[in-house]
Amino acid sequence: MNYKVLIPQDIAQEGKDFLLEKGYEVKVGSGTDEATVISEGKDADAVLLRTSVVDRKILESLPNVKIVARHGVGFDNVDIQAAADLGIWVTNTPLSNAKTVAETTFALILTAAKNIIDVSQKMREGDFFYKNQHKGMDLEGKKLGILGFGRIGKMVAKQADAFDMEVLVYDPFVSSSVEGFPNIKIVDREELFKQADIVTLHLPSTDETKNSIGEKEFSLMKESAYFINLARGEIVNEPELISALKNKQIRGAVLDVFSQEPLPMDHPLFDLENVILTPHIASNTEECMARMALHAAMEIDRVLSGEKPSWPVNSPQR
Repeated sequence: MNYKVLIPQDIAQEGKDFLLEKGYEVKVGSGTDEATVISEGKDADAVLLRTSVVDRKILESLPNVKIVARHGVGFDNVDIQAAADLGIWVTNTPLSNAKTVAETTFALILTAAKNIIDVSQKMREGDFFYKNQHKGMDLEGKKLGILGFGRIGKMVAKQADAFDMEVLVYDPFVSSSVEGFPNIKIVDREELFKQADIVTLHLPSTDETKNSIGEKEFSLMKESAYFINLARGEIVNEPELISALKNKQIRGAVLDVFSQEPLPMDHPLFDLENVILTPHIASNTEECMARMALHAAMEIDRVLSGEKPSWPVNSPQR
C-alpha cells in the first residue's frame, strides 16, 4: 500500500526526497484554505504542516490521517486536543532550529545595539556624520533578560556569554540553578523587566502566554532598554507596545513576529523609527529549512511504519 502525504505549503527538497525514497506518494498542495486542504487531503495518510491552520473541522474531514507533522517547533496552528480525540499524532521538530534562531536573535540584538539600520540609511541619504549624534551601545557588561529558557533560550545565553553580558533568566519551570549555566542569574519576572538592558522572548504561544506582555511590563523597563520578540506575535499586546515606543518608554524594539502575518502595510508599526521589523526570518536559513523538512518527514515515516514518534506533542486517545 502506498501511503500519501499532503504538504499544504512546499518544503525543502530534503524532506520530499526522504519520503519519496521511502515509497510515499507526496502531494504538494495548491493552497492553505480550509476547502483546499480538505479536498487535497481527503485520501492522505499524513500531513506535513508548515504555517497553515489545521482545526477540528479539517481533522475530522481527513479520515485516513494518522499524523500531522509540524515543520518547526511551534504547534499553535494545530488543534492538539481534536487530534488526540481522533487518534492522530501531532509532532514537531525541536532539534531543528534552536541554534539558527539563537544566531538570528543575536544578529538582531547587534543590529539594534549598534544602530546599524538607521546610520546605514542616513549614509545612503548623504549624511555621513549622522552617526555623531546617534551612537550605538556596547553589549559588554549589559544585562540580557531571557524570558523562557528552553533550547533556544539556552543557546542565546551561551552566545551572550561570549559578549561578556550578564544573563538574567525568568522561566517558571526553571529552578534557582541550571546545570551547564553557572553564570546566569534566575530572577522573578518583574525583576527581569526592571533590570535588563535587552529583553528577549523565547516562549511558546499558549493560553497562559498569549497577550501576557503589555503596558505593565513596558512600564517596568528602562528607558534605554530594547525589547526583542522572535517567539510569537500574539504573546505581546501590540497596541500597548506601540504606545510604549511612541512615548519613548523604551529605547526600541526588534520584532520578527506579529499578531497578524503578513503585517498589513497600513500597520502603525511601520510609522515608528525606533522599531526594526523583519518578516518572521528567525529560522529562515537553507540549513534550518532542510532540517525541519527532514525531521518532520522522519516523524511521518515512524508513525506510518507503526512506531511511536520521537517528538510527539500530544497523546492520541486511540
